[in-house]
Amino acid sequence: MSNNDSGEIGAFFAGFLVGGLVGAAVALVMAPQSGEATRDQIRQKGIELQGKAEDSMAEARAKAEAVAADVKRRAEELQNQSKTILEEGQKQLAEAVEATKKAATSVMKKEEAVVEEAVVEEAAAEAAAV
Repeated sequence: MSNNDSGEIGAFFAGFLVGGLVGAAVALVMAPQSGEATRDQIRQKGIELQGKAEDSMAEARAKAEAVAADVKRRAEELQNQSKTILEEGQKQLAEAVEATKKAATSVMKKEEAVVEEAVVEEAAAEAAAV
C-alpha cells in the first residue's frame, strides 16, 4: 500500500514540476518582454512554484502520517484480537486436558472394579471347587 502511494506521490510531483517548467518555457517564448522583465517574471514564478511545492509536500506528509497512524491502529487491533483468540484457545485446551484426566480416572476406576470383581469371582469359584 505505501509503495503504491509513494509512487503516485512521486509521479504527481514529477508531473507538477515538468508542467511548471514547460509552462515557464512557453511563457518565455511567447511573451515579448525585455530580458530584465523576463528574469523578474521567472523569479516570481520560481517563488510561486516553490510555495506550491512546499504546500503539496506538507499535504502529502500529513496524508502519509494519517495513513501510518491508521495502519498502527489496525495492527494494534489485530494484536488484541490475536491475544484474545490465543487466550480462549489456551482455556479450551486446559478444559480438554482436565476432561481427559477425569475420563481416564473414571476408566481406571471401572477397570479396577472389574478386576476386583473378577478376582472375587475366581476366589469364590476356587472355594466352591474345593
